[in-house]
Amino acid sequence: MSYPPTNSLAEYGAGAPWTRRARATARDLLLRGLAAGRRMDKTSGWIRFPYYHHIFEDERADFARQLDYLANFGDFITLGEAVAMIRGPAEIDGRFFCLTFDDGLKNCLDGAVPLLVERNISAEFYVVADLAGRSLPPGDPLAVEVFGFQGRDTTLDFMSWEDCRALIGAGMTVGSHGCSHARLSRLDRAAADQELGRSKEIIETETGAPCDHFCAPYGMPEIDFLPERDPGLARGQGYLSFASGSRGPSRAGDDPFALRRDHLLAGWGNYQLDYFFCKD
Repeated sequence: MSYPPTNSLAEYGAGAPWTRRARATARDLLLRGLAAGRRMDKTSGWIRFPYYHHIFEDERADFARQLDYLANFGDFITLGEAVAMIRGPAEIDGRFFCLTFDDGLKNCLDGAVPLLVERNISAEFYVVADLAGRSLPPGDPLAVEVFGFQGRDTTLDFMSWEDCRALIGAGMTVGSHGCSHARLSRLDRAAADQELGRSKEIIETETGAPCDHFCAPYGMPEIDFLPERDPGLARGQGYLSFASGSRGPSRAGDDPFALRRDHLLAGWGNYQLDYFFCKD
């Protein structure tokens, strides 16, 4: 049976149980309360790494709002620039945001990139090498269990290599999210090293551009990757950074192989940005 692609967040979660929606509503109410009195950090000397998984058609307006709100508090820089600042000898002079996107979903090409180009923002897109160009139908175990896809009558589509080359042509960069989106912590050393090395090789071959940065699938230290092993494997494979899902700012002298990032949803209000990016 043929299905159309998922174009909206509503389609993406169409089959989600009501309890999931109730939890999201409860979480939003909680954060409204927690955000009271908190404001964006206006001190100097930091880089924050907001990251997203999807920007569907019905999220574009909110994503644009978030970009414009963040621009009031800091400048957008590339991941390469961010890593150079963190590794550099001098203190970071200013406040900066570096955007990244996980999983390589096709809706990010259509939903996010035009808005980024309009604002002269370059972002890093971490792609899963073995999923490039694939389209997963509703109910597919990989789509449901790994990506939380709850579509009923639409597919979950990933960017093709042609799409990745278009990203690069638009001023974006492409990094690795592994070959199979495996939890590195569940792999032995040799298999984890292969995930890092083979994905880098595939991405560079297919895009014709360097793949300098790796992002750990799922992203939690000790749970999803081994911080005492996997960043070192990435360094050995020639990557320049290793990103996690742990929140917080980065400063001069921090380890680029232990990048902290802040997960966002495009529909979140500005008060949630204030909450997550307030002064620690």
